[in-house]
Amino acid sequence: MKTLLILIFLATTHSAFSQNNSSCISKTYQDSLFKAYSKRAHQFAFNDKEWLQTYDSLIAICPNIAEAYQARALAYIALRAPEKLFQNIDKAVELDQQRWLPYRGYLHCIFAQNYEKAIADFEEAEKLMPNAFTMDHSFSFFIAMAYTGLGNYEKAETYFLKDIATQKRGEGRNDIHYNTLLYFGIMHYLNNELDRAEGRLIECLQLYEQHPTANYYMSLIKKATGDKQQIQYFEKARQYVQEGYKINEPNAWLVPYPRQVTLADLGITAEQN
Repeated sequence: MKTLLILIFLATTHSAFSQNNSSCISKTYQDSLFKAYSKRAHQFAFNDKEWLQTYDSLIAICPNIAEAYQARALAYIALRAPEKLFQNIDKAVELDQQRWLPYRGYLHCIFAQNYEKAIADFEEAEKLMPNAFTMDHSFSFFIAMAYTGLGNYEKAETYFLKDIATQKRGEGRNDIHYNTLLYFGIMHYLNNELDRAEGRLIECLQLYEQHPTANYYMSLIKKATGDKQQIQYFEKARQYVQEGYKINEPNAWLVPYPRQVTLADLGITAEQN
């Protein structure tokens, strides 16, 4: 029934708007059209064919709405179809570089783990919008993540420090994001700098005591140093995962973050959770 209704909606809307195709140059018109189609699309999950069908029809009417390509790309994230995902995100960037270039960098970094492309996008974005943020983090955070993924820990540390400096701009009264401290700690752990790793993870846990991934990496550090507290931190990680605590990043359920602790890491089956 829903499919039939959406087909009727799309046919009616297409007829109404196709007569005004020249209006697509108007941002006001684009926004109203996108709002109408998005309201319909959000009745469905990202990976439903009706979601794609809705935005396919919108793009057929008005092919220069950047947000339509980004919305269509969400389906290809859910479907794990990176080629089609980046075809759509590339088009969104072409139409509105300032808005969607950082988002593409985020997807290269977190979803595709194509770190060279992520660095290139964020370096260009930084030139356009110095000290700006996307997906709750500074551009430097994602560059640091990318260099960590490439094993260039010296560069990663430089950009984690830039990320912290960016967060402290202005009055500097805000806490540093706990996931900056988490990944800074993980970077030191991967570089076998266990004391420095532990220091950053302690800072992270002071802000978010129930962070499952931070507790898990603390257990790894304690294990590496022969400290019996490893069991305590491991059990905390298990407990907090089972209580529903998460990494708390936008869309992390759809785009898991690198090295995020998993149920398998903690020896938990789906039935136990």
